[in-house]
Amino acid sequence: MTLKSKKDVDFSSTKDPYAQREAEKYENPIPSRELILQLIEHDGKPLGREEIAAAFSLEAEDQLEALRRRLRAMERDGQLLFNRGKKYCLVNNEDLIAGRVIGHADGFGFIKPDDGSDDLFLSPREMNPLLHNDRALVRVAGIDKKGRREGAVVEILQRNTHQVVGRLYKEDEFTYVVPDNKNIAQTILIQKGGVGKAKQGQIVVAEILEQPTKLRQPIGRIIEVMGEHLAPGMEIEMAIRSYELPNQWPDELLEEIKPLQKDVPESAKQDRVDLREIQLVTIDGEDARDFDDAVYCQRTPKGWKLLVAIADVSHYVQINSELDKEAQKRSTSVYFPERVIPMLPEILSNGLCSLNPNVDRLCMVCELYIDQQGQVVRSRFFDAVMSSHARLTYNEVAKMLVDGDKELAEKYKTLMPHLQQLYALYKVMRVSREQRGAMDFDTQETRIIFGAERKIEKIVPVVRNDAHKLIEEFMITANMAAARFLNSKKMPKLLRIHEGPSADKLLNLKTFLGELGLSLGGGAKPTPLDYMHLVESIKDRPDAHLIQTVLLRSMSQAIYSPELKGHFGLALEAYAHFTSPIRRYPDLLVHRAIRHCLQGKPVESFFYGVPDMVVLGEQCSANERRADDATRDVVSWLKCEYMMDKVGEEFPGIISAVTSFGFFVELAEVYVEGLVHISNLAQDYFHFDATSHQLKGERTGINYRLGDSVNVRVVRVDLDEKKIDFELAEQQAARTKPKKRRRKK
Repeated sequence: MTLKSKKDVDFSSTKDPYAQREAEKYENPIPSRELILQLIEHDGKPLGREEIAAAFSLEAEDQLEALRRRLRAMERDGQLLFNRGKKYCLVNNEDLIAGRVIGHADGFGFIKPDDGSDDLFLSPREMNPLLHNDRALVRVAGIDKKGRREGAVVEILQRNTHQVVGRLYKEDEFTYVVPDNKNIAQTILIQKGGVGKAKQGQIVVAEILEQPTKLRQPIGRIIEVMGEHLAPGMEIEMAIRSYELPNQWPDELLEEIKPLQKDVPESAKQDRVDLREIQLVTIDGEDARDFDDAVYCQRTPKGWKLLVAIADVSHYVQINSELDKEAQKRSTSVYFPERVIPMLPEILSNGLCSLNPNVDRLCMVCELYIDQQGQVVRSRFFDAVMSSHARLTYNEVAKMLVDGDKELAEKYKTLMPHLQQLYALYKVMRVSREQRGAMDFDTQETRIIFGAERKIEKIVPVVRNDAHKLIEEFMITANMAAARFLNSKKMPKLLRIHEGPSADKLLNLKTFLGELGLSLGGGAKPTPLDYMHLVESIKDRPDAHLIQTVLLRSMSQAIYSPELKGHFGLALEAYAHFTSPIRRYPDLLVHRAIRHCLQGKPVESFFYGVPDMVVLGEQCSANERRADDATRDVVSWLKCEYMMDKVGEEFPGIISAVTSFGFFVELAEVYVEGLVHISNLAQDYFHFDATSHQLKGERTGINYRLGDSVNVRVVRVDLDEKKIDFELAEQQAARTKPKKRRRKK
């Protein structure tokens, strides 16, 4: 609908294109977000809530209350700004930027924009009224000395820190908590009478009663005492509280799931394709407990037919149910070492929705026809009922298909023909993937092995074999098909987008490569294939790991968004997450959109509109980062505990990061990282070169560069700070020998 002048439109009688969707949400529907934005844009001036209500002829009390809540939600999500005149106006994305606050231990911070553009720097003064993970609206205030955009806070949209974990301190008349989360630089002042039974130096949980302002720190009270020292397992409890991870099921949800039984009722299996005789199998790690996906493959005259069957979570988790509200709140399962906080209750995550062997399960299937060159020529989605024929592990499949283990092959002889077709298809698709330019960096993941009383015995590398890569390839293919299907239907959806490197990062990368005599193809817009050509050309170099690390750091972070911006890392124009609805909320949203299409319903009647997907995308992205940060905190603490009795010992390592204050070293075969502070280096003045990722000695000519091998000694381990300090075991030989100066004649 095109609006030309105010006289053109009577909004009280304008048909809302999303009226059907709103009617399903509300008994007495109100205008959609889209129509409200259209009204304010059409009027060309800020409007008060009463004016908006009058424009749409809203009079009933429940409608007025629903409108109030919607406008507040649009304000919180950065779609509208509530100005000093108490009116709502549009947020001009060129002047005002909504995003999430990322705090820093030194008091400054950044705004990570919702649109995925480069972060804006926030000075300590701008950070005063903010806490890490808040949402704010900022304007671009200028460019700092480092060329970064600086932000000035216009409005705080949402407060997301309501409690902190830390140590309690009492000094004179002041009592305060120093947060364990180092993204929060401010201490929490404890109000008089708010200490309870907590004592000096104890680890406590403080509830924030008053958020910070420009002139005052946050004020809180102690609501829990965790103890003097961290007992085994308490590091996870601290992370749960520090990051406010939902980990208790609400009573309403528990009441809602009471009728669920461990077996799928016969009535739910009706009107579905029966795949119970098809030899679908799950392939996962040895310690996996929930099984999202099962696969099956057979040869066809022109290539292969691949079935990717995914647990039908959307059948059980109905829109706006208590299950749905909690799943949306969590957005993702959180995986700590030896403990999981699931997105869904166990009766679903490990039961009804888990594709366990030899039991009937509901699933949504992506059927793919793939040609001899590994290209998908046709795909479709349908609802089915299945029974997994085996629960296989990556190691078992690799032993059978790669190593030729005869004993295992005999054990699974009925499945072997189809497993061999899976492997044959994978090898063809692998070639297609490489030709497309999809990235495949060799990053090192580790696993912590615990002994008695949850003490770490060792940290071991996770080895990815061909079975891992096979499943990964088929999941990517199904995800790609889901995005293509929903795009073709023009459905509101959440995509997984991964943009290419920004202009600044690309310039730094090319400068760094130039110093090594290397170049990245593609000019100002390199493709994933250009990246992979470079990776292939350096694989035999001793500094290949260094170069690959810098390449990875030039990338943007992947996020969820309805925008069709493609996935740079996978070299795909469109990509969605479809294959893990048990543990990721975006996958559940994709399932709902696909089912809406399969049922032949119009796009306009879908429960979610594009503005809803924008909001959900930001929420899911933020909760994904929250889960990653919490997990990283726990792993850092555990690694510090592991190193406590190793102070004074020497280890070989690799420089993993270089900063202006020193460099970080990852210990070889131990996979623990610590800092060599610049004050512990040789008697020289070192200059930090960010472009070449090195510290350069002014007098000696000694350089320390990302990827260099060094021998270090453990000098200090700080559990509270989760930091390990190293010093060089002996002053290293110069990385770059100083040039001999010619004597002037």
